[in-house]
Amino acid sequence: MCVDLHTHSIFSDGTATPEELVQMAALLKLAGLALTDHDTMEGYERAAAAGRQYGVEIIPGLEVSCTHGEFSLHILGYLVNPDHHILREKLLLIQNGRQQRNRKIVERLAELGIAITDAELRMLSTCGQTGRPHIARLLMSKKIVPDINSAFRRYLGKGKPAYAERFSFTAAETIAFIHQAGGVAVLAHPGKLDPAMRAQPRLIRELVERGLDGLEIYYPSHPRKMQRKLHRLAEQYDLLKTGGSDYHGGNRPNNGLAGGSKSVCPPDTIMEELHARVQNIRGNRCGHTEIRKISAN
Repeated sequence: MCVDLHTHSIFSDGTATPEELVQMAALLKLAGLALTDHDTMEGYERAAAAGRQYGVEIIPGLEVSCTHGEFSLHILGYLVNPDHHILREKLLLIQNGRQQRNRKIVERLAELGIAITDAELRMLSTCGQTGRPHIARLLMSKKIVPDINSAFRRYLGKGKPAYAERFSFTAAETIAFIHQAGGVAVLAHPGKLDPAMRAQPRLIRELVERGLDGLEIYYPSHPRKMQRKLHRLAEQYDLLKTGGSDYHGGNRPNNGLAGGSKSVCPPDTIMEELHARVQNIRGNRCGHTEIRKISAN
């Protein structure tokens, strides 16, 4: 059986409700599902309720954008307590930073002669976190660009005319507050950081020193050769090997939920390993991320 530990709903930049995601997971007979919306856990309770109804184990999760040196990373947090006060404080800072960036992007688009109102954005995002994909969809609806990728290539991507930086924590800070909230921290889609896999050995080593718990190995854009290299790195540092579809619904129509005929199939053994690892972290009496020193060999 498969699991899917990387999905997005209307509470960030997906187009499916939490209930719809769980219903699809049940139809595909997935053993487990994690809703990993960007910088929020607002949809978790709805997903958990649907999971009880459809008999699908729901893993509390989220995906946090952060930085490490020259890298912009995404860290997946699993089995975190959504009500933990530190987690809520950190996410609020990130969410406020996202709102400030949205305003800057809208202002820069206006300078380019493209008018977008706050009301239009709210109507499109409906709930949860509004971000660049929502702005991209508005640009599509206004016939300014033909698709979301074009919106990022022309206006919203890094270095483009409407791009704006936003507040983010470092990877070390992100891993620490995920641990403080009782969860495990996994590097999302590491293959996307350098398709040639030259940067990953050093990067992963440095993140392990800062407490990283796992690598997302099973991922739609990770070919088998890349997966084998990531497996070896995970074995070298005793890291969890997780995976998921990064399902966004209509925003990324080529990414189907795990278990489909043309999608990834992360094995259900991940669930047991995930629960075992989080128990080890919660057993840390100090409640802080352990900084591991890795030998040069």
